[in-house]
Amino acid sequence: IRHGLRSLVEQQTDWKVCGEAENGRDGIDQAKRLHPDLILLDQSMPVMTGLEAARELRRLMPRVPLLMFTMFKNPFFEREAHAAGISVVKSKSEDVQSLFMSMQELLESAARPHLG
Repeated sequence: IRHGLRSLVEQQTDWKVCGEAENGRDGIDQAKRLHPDLILLDQSMPVMTGLEAARELRRLMPRVPLLMFTMFKNPFFEREAHAAGISVVKSKSEDVQSLFMSMQELLESAARPHLG
């Protein structure tokens, strides 16, 4: 899914995918090095789960939006994800345009000045 999603993002948007990770730990390391505008996570990753990675990323990069793209979308999981710092949870069963719309909204929100 990761490689297919990268291709779709690059073909259907003007965004640049700056990195891909094999697992949660690698994702955190890449995020620290690459300073992305948005981070897309999956709950099912080796080494550490998406929620574990989100907690660490939120601590390291409090203003970078985190989006969880997963098969585990249900009200309980969404509460857990939001508590871990995930901004939006999207199901892999939703169409890709819905995912892109959420990504666009998060990028626009992150670009606005933050007061306080």
